[in-house]
Amino acid sequence: MPAGDKRQPGSLGETENDARVRTTALVIIAFAVVLFLLVQARFLLISLAVAIILFSLTSDVIRLIARQRIGRFSFPNWLASIIALVLISAALLVLSSILLAQLNTVLFTTVSYAERAPEAVASLFSWMGEDVQQAVLNSLSSVQISGYVRTVAGQAGNLMQGTVLVILFVGFLFAERIWFDTKMSNFLGDEVQAARVNRIITSIIHRVNYYLLVKTVVSLITGAMIYALARVFGIELALALGILTFILNYIPNIGSIVATGMVALVGYVETGEPQATAALFLITGAIQFLNGNVIDPWMMGRALRLSSFGIIISLAFWGAVWGIPGMFLSVPIMVMLLVVCSHVPGLRKIAVLLSREGLPEDETELDRIGEEIDNRKAS
Repeated sequence: MPAGDKRQPGSLGETENDARVRTTALVIIAFAVVLFLLVQARFLLISLAVAIILFSLTSDVIRLIARQRIGRFSFPNWLASIIALVLISAALLVLSSILLAQLNTVLFTTVSYAERAPEAVASLFSWMGEDVQQAVLNSLSSVQISGYVRTVAGQAGNLMQGTVLVILFVGFLFAERIWFDTKMSNFLGDEVQAARVNRIITSIIHRVNYYLLVKTVVSLITGAMIYALARVFGIELALALGILTFILNYIPNIGSIVATGMVALVGYVETGEPQATAALFLITGAIQFLNGNVIDPWMMGRALRLSSFGIIISLAFWGAVWGIPGMFLSVPIMVMLLVVCSHVPGLRKIAVLLSREGLPEDETELDRIGEEIDNRKAS
């Protein structure tokens, strides 16, 4: 046997290098297959991911309803689940209707302003000379804004279909929740391991819920401030801009930039005054900076401990795979990966890279969550 040609028993002459190459090739093929399935089944998988997040958000609400008593009457678990499902369904349908109405308003106005928008944007560069202004105008005139608007309108039309599918998924998750612990124990065949997995899932739910709660509060404050600011400047689409700012702020980093540019562009198209537009842009940027870089991190604290660079990578990847919905889901998915990798020895290095200070979640956090679960069951 040549020197350095290490062969394993039973490998039929396969060297270590051959095994390494084969493993690498299998990993690449598996990743390609998973990526293909993620893209092809995007509508179904996005609806399922949203349903899981909503289910995790309302699981504590179901427990709260089930503990309520009216005299001698107490809410059974199935009735609490039905009440929660009805509330979620009503909220989703109302929110989807409001969002579609505001999107239609903005899209209709965008089409009506499409011919004026290139000239309005080009005029912002008039201080650089007529040649630059004309070059910008020529570049923008070649962009078919109405085509992009119709594309966005077509994607928005799928929102109601996705809402119905999410409601169905959440309903089936509610029906299965009472058997989850039993299924997990039988699947793993080990009560201790099943309890550990349950604590990991609880940690994921807690962190995602906290992130969404903080994001909702900060986005609501930002949207309300943008609405008030737009009303002060006399913009007709003040309500639509406030609602869209609230929604876009769920997209980390990129969302606030898009919202700021959208507010300034709509303001300039409506008013046509460069000084007012500049003031609107500066004030909007200051609001986004204050809420995104001061209030948001202060409220988040160390609850997530996510790497900023990792958030950008996650945003780019899921945005490329699932589009705009993937951008909204990028941080919750990253939180899930961080918690899972923190408690799998072979993947803990990935958790170190995903965490902000290189300090992922440790076992003491799981022990604390286990005590909370025991106390909840005891009560």
